[in-house]
Amino acid sequence: MADVAARVGVSRQLVSLVMSDRPGPSAATRQKVLRAAEEVGYRADRAARLLRRARSRQVGVLFTMEHPLDVHLVEAVYPAAAALDYGVVLSALLSTRGERESIDDLLGLRCEALVLIGLSAAAPAYLATIAAQVPVVEIGQRTGVEGTDSVRTADADGVRQAVDHLVGLGHRAIAHVDGADLPGAPERRQGYTEAMRSHGLDAFVDVIPGDYSEESGARAARALLARDRLPTAVVASNDRCALGLLETLVRAGVHAPGDVSVVGYDDSRTARLSFVDLTSVRQDASLMARIAVGCAAERLDEGRAVSRHVVLEPTLSVRGSTGPPRPGAP
Repeated sequence: MADVAARVGVSRQLVSLVMSDRPGPSAATRQKVLRAAEEVGYRADRAARLLRRARSRQVGVLFTMEHPLDVHLVEAVYPAAAALDYGVVLSALLSTRGERESIDDLLGLRCEALVLIGLSAAAPAYLATIAAQVPVVEIGQRTGVEGTDSVRTADADGVRQAVDHLVGLGHRAIAHVDGADLPGAPERRQGYTEAMRSHGLDAFVDVIPGDYSEESGARAARALLARDRLPTAVVASNDRCALGLLETLVRAGVHAPGDVSVVGYDDSRTARLSFVDLTSVRQDASLMARIAVGCAAERLDEGRAVSRHVVLEPTLSVRGSTGPPRPGAP
């Protein structure tokens, strides 16, 4: 800052006003200071500035790097936070880095609220302790821990839409690759079985164990290929699972939608690629992020104390991976 002041011929205090975007300096002086700062490579010390402030106005985001939807949500959190004058601090959950360590890092960086994206539930007692310290908003799940907020998609309804679509095309033998106990998976499994029964297809209910990975889709495909007869359609637990399923089926000479129709979940960017063209249940990542950050801001800026749980309706994006059942299919 002293170097910038000397270069322009002004005081350090004036440079501080310009770099903090506070009133006082004229427009011409601001331009001179900013140009000099660029020339000498000066950048404001944000960490020091945060330490001087009574409030950090930082939202901590805990996420995994395994699922495409998590990436979409992180991207959407930034503009949502900026619109409410909050910054964002990220902390990734890794195989070598647990939830407690990741959350402690965010709290150590003076984050005023935490947004947890699509995680399996941390120990409820621990999460309750954190929620008593700072606002906690879950995206993609609702653990029910006291003091937390949540925003998620109506997963059961999303899979019902997928089954309804397939039944409307004439399918009966519709299988579901399960997501085990991962966030949203039990609801998707429930939506599948309820939709099948509502169409009178109890005898065709077919749940295949899996998870949210490509490998689980590949395993499911191999299990189906080992049967005497393939189902005419499969609803996968998410897009990654659907991609593993499709790839393994194609290698075996089975194609979608001519032989088997396939539906994913999340409507990721990969699903929209022209050579994938995957029918998928869409979750609105941008809206989920805006609501989550808004929930945190309501608690911090308005003093809201009552928990808020928002459930959004999904939509089905129909593409080329689904079509009528193959001739002669059950």
